[in-house]
Amino acid sequence: MNLRATLFAAAAAVSLAAIPHAAMAADYTLRLGHVLAPTDPLSIAAEGMKKSIEERTDGNVEVQIFTNSQLGDTQDMVDQAQAGANVGTFGDASRFGQFVPAFNVLAAPYAFASVEELDDFVNGPTFAKWNEELAAKTGLTILSFDWYQGARNMLTQRPITTPADLEGVRIRTIGQPLWIATIGAMGAVPTPLAWAEVYPSIQTGVIDGAEAQPAAIWGAKLFEVVSDITVTEHIYLMSGLVVSDAWFKSLPEEYQAIVKEEAVRWGKEALKMNVEGADKIFADIEATGVKVAHIDTTPFREAVKPVYEELGLTDLIAEVQKEVMN
Repeated sequence: MNLRATLFAAAAAVSLAAIPHAAMAADYTLRLGHVLAPTDPLSIAAEGMKKSIEERTDGNVEVQIFTNSQLGDTQDMVDQAQAGANVGTFGDASRFGQFVPAFNVLAAPYAFASVEELDDFVNGPTFAKWNEELAAKTGLTILSFDWYQGARNMLTQRPITTPADLEGVRIRTIGQPLWIATIGAMGAVPTPLAWAEVYPSIQTGVIDGAEAQPAAIWGAKLFEVVSDITVTEHIYLMSGLVVSDAWFKSLPEEYQAIVKEEAVRWGKEALKMNVEGADKIFADIEATGVKVAHIDTTPFREAVKPVYEELGLTDLIAEVQKEVMN
């Protein structure tokens, strides 16, 4: 090698060494998409998880984040992960209940006394068995089920105090049997739509309202198109960070451990942010002129009880509550 070539090679080596490892192509990439705004607590926690995973793996595992339905609606992303793509998303229990019916308990209306009770259960042995069954049946695996989005509440154009007040009211909900049955039992006309379609559909009168958690109401600016929010808290929207089981198992065991640990850690951070931030969000919404009503939810609790029997959840809910109490 002549002197010029030697100097060029040396300079190239120095230049490559100066490039941060994270800037080099990662060995493994997870495309994490969701339907929420960048300001949502889950988005913020996901960014924290991304940074931690990339730092702990020296950039060998990259997490790319796509907000606001950039990769499609939630079901689109679940389908991609199920097909084996390196895609992950946040999915509520009913999306997995179609494969492992026991998951539906986690989103059953008023099935848990508190979000803390629900969080204890999803970190226990019974949930772990459900997750193993899910992976075997679908090729999906849940890294953490601590990604709490908040309690769901009714958004309408008039005050609501009882199920009778919702008669004939078209309420957007998630397009899964559990959610459709729940909203119907609460007195409304359940209308499944993609989350990105909710704002314009209320604005144009395609639907009369929706049901959503505080952070999502604020992030999607739904307070601009409704007049009343009724705090029913009919479902604690706990979500799981779901990915392709094949993609996850393609990681070296050391990286699998890191990804799972950080998913749990930042899921709990999202839970904390949403629990602590709900009251402030409602106060900010009220400041815009929207009425936020805290009501006696007893009529709604009674109205949804037939949903347990309809979906075959009565005995399973009793078993789960017994485990939680013990």
